[in-house]
Amino acid sequence: MSKTLSTQQVKQYGRDGTLFPLPVLSPDEVAAFRTGFETMEAKLGGNPTSMQMAQSHLYYRWAYDLATHPAILDRVEDIIGPNILVHSSTIFRKRPYDPSFVSWHQDGYYWDLDEPLLTSAWIALSNSTVDNGCMQVIPTSHKQCLPHDTHHDKHNMLTTGLEIAVDVSESEAWDVILQAGEMSLHHVNIIHGSKPSRSATPRIGFAIRFVAPQVQQGLDHYAAVLARGRDDYHHFRLLQELPSDDLEESIAAQTTFIHWLRTKRAAQMQSGKQG
Repeated sequence: MSKTLSTQQVKQYGRDGTLFPLPVLSPDEVAAFRTGFETMEAKLGGNPTSMQMAQSHLYYRWAYDLATHPAILDRVEDIIGPNILVHSSTIFRKRPYDPSFVSWHQDGYYWDLDEPLLTSAWIALSNSTVDNGCMQVIPTSHKQCLPHDTHHDKHNMLTTGLEIAVDVSESEAWDVILQAGEMSLHHVNIIHGSKPSRSATPRIGFAIRFVAPQVQQGLDHYAAVLARGRDDYHHFRLLQELPSDDLEESIAAQTTFIHWLRTKRAAQMQSGKQG
């Protein structure tokens, strides 16, 4: 029995590969999480790259609390089941008239999962509109995995530079328009991306991927978080300690992680893999 989503919503997700908008945060919660983000952002120099904010839920308490928020987990549980791991997270920040974009891609292409029991929650900490470069998805495109190429562009927020290697019919894309405090869910294999901002309004989104513990991943992975239920499979290494409330400690720990991540990705590029 579903905890939060209706039977129709679950069917819609299975059919389209996406579901939105879903209310999850109160105005006070949006303000608190946005303050956490903006404080971190300022400490990282005011305009950090996507890589500088990589996997913030492992290192900043506000981000961990958002990734394990009960209202988010209730909806995720209806999609992947009662046992939930936080697989990864990305902050997507677009400033006014920001040229940054996300290339069309499928997340499942580079993680090498043995089954697609992974869903991504994209939580809006500000309004996300067509003008300020909201996420776009190609509905029903999650039915198959497609080949990708690598094209690095300084404005691409996708740090791997991956881009789907087939023509995307952009006329079929859905604009994932969200108000602050709402989220979308999308399937690990759906084609998605975003365009640059044409607006004076900033856009702040926090994308969290949730995976069922029984899933095995071919690509080496950092720590996952047991957010709900049990992990009887132990395919993923689990985070052992909560992130610190001390901002300086958080930044130091994340900086060490980013160095490791860059080294790992360089090795993967040399071996022909992406991660």
